[in-house]
Amino acid sequence: MSTTTRNYCPDFPATGLILDIGGGGEGVIGQLKGDQVISIDINERELIDVPSKNLKIVMDARELKFIDNSFNTAVIFYTLMYIKDVDHEKVFNEVNRVLKPGGKLMIWDVNLPARTGSTPDNIAYYFKFQLPNTTINTGYGVHRPDKEQNLQYYIDIAEKTGFEIIGSLQNGSSLYLEVQKN
Repeated sequence: MSTTTRNYCPDFPATGLILDIGGGGEGVIGQLKGDQVISIDINERELIDVPSKNLKIVMDARELKFIDNSFNTAVIFYTLMYIKDVDHEKVFNEVNRVLKPGGKLMIWDVNLPARTGSTPDNIAYYFKFQLPNTTINTGYGVHRPDKEQNLQYYIDIAEKTGFEIIGSLQNGSSLYLEVQKN
C-alpha cells in the first residue's frame, strides 16, 4: 500500500447553496461552509458520522433527486476515487443538470494510478486539512482502477459532458479541477 501526504485547505467563494457530492466522512466542505452546504452521500453511515451541522441527505450521485438548475456551486471533494469509473460520466451529467447556467463544479481528488502486475491493488493517501476552526487529519484508501484516473481523465469527462474548463492544478498526487456549466 502506497501513501502520500498532502496539506490543502479548500476554501472558495460561493453564493447560494453548495451541493457537496460525497459529503460524508469528515464532511470537510460542510465544516468549511456550514449551512450553505447540502451534503449527499450514498452511505448513510458516512453522513451520520459527519461533525458538521449542515443538511445531509442519503442520495446516489448517479441519480440526483434535485430539479434542474438548482445550484450555483457543486463540489466533489476526494470522492471520485470511490465511484466506479464507469459511473463518472453519469455523475458529471447529473451535476451539470442540477447546476444553474454559469454554475461551477469544483473537484478535489487524487491522480489515481492504474493497477499493474507489480503494484499493490490498494493505495492510501493521507491528508491534513487546515480549516479556520479545526485541523482534520485523515486518510483515504481505495482499490487501484484498471486505467489511470488523473487530471486529464477528468478534464476529458468534463468536456464530454458539456462543461467549460475554468482552471486546474496539480500538487503532487492531488488534483484540482474547476469547470463551469455553459
